[in-house]
Amino acid sequence: MSFPATSLRTIVLPRASALSNAVLIVGGVFFLAALVFFLAALAQIAIPVPGSPVPVTGQTLGVLLVGTTYGASLGATTFAIYLLAGIAGAPVFAGQSYGIEKVVGATGGYLVGMLVSTFLLGLLAQKRLDQKFVTALPSMLLGTLTTFTFGLLWLHQFTGQSWSWTIKAGLTPFIVGEVLKIAIAGTSLPIIWRIVNRKHN
Repeated sequence: MSFPATSLRTIVLPRASALSNAVLIVGGVFFLAALVFFLAALAQIAIPVPGSPVPVTGQTLGVLLVGTTYGASLGATTFAIYLLAGIAGAPVFAGQSYGIEKVVGATGGYLVGMLVSTFLLGLLAQKRLDQKFVTALPSMLLGTLTTFTFGLLWLHQFTGQSWSWTIKAGLTPFIVGEVLKIAIAGTSLPIIWRIVNRKHN
């Protein structure tokens, strides 16, 4: 059974134009950049993960929200522009870092995984899976697993370390935080959809 392509963006701005799309893309980039800057500042007073090159950031929560609210094509385009801005020299990556080395380095797999995850989450949202708790939470989990699958495979290959080390450094320290992010996105979006649908009915 197929559903019409629907996202929060298409409900709020049903008549998409080049201008509205551009505004949303730029807004998404600034949202992600601001989120990284904010959490990077908080990270200065946090206890770092010993022996891990992977920082704790708010990017994964941004991916969950941007992918589901913008839809597949616009969400992925937004994150791609975010990556390009960082590569070009804008300090938008974790810890106000930038440069191509962040994309091809040890943590590059997480960034690539986030790009894929954004597109995947957009596709799921277009099937209306973000509108109910019972489907939104598994969708967010799938998006997070996609990000970490790319990240762990890349980290393992880049460092040449064992899988035991890779899991310990690239997954275990982040489980609690990711569960919280999944809970936030997976519960807030269905609530927002209820409000939006009520106003449109």
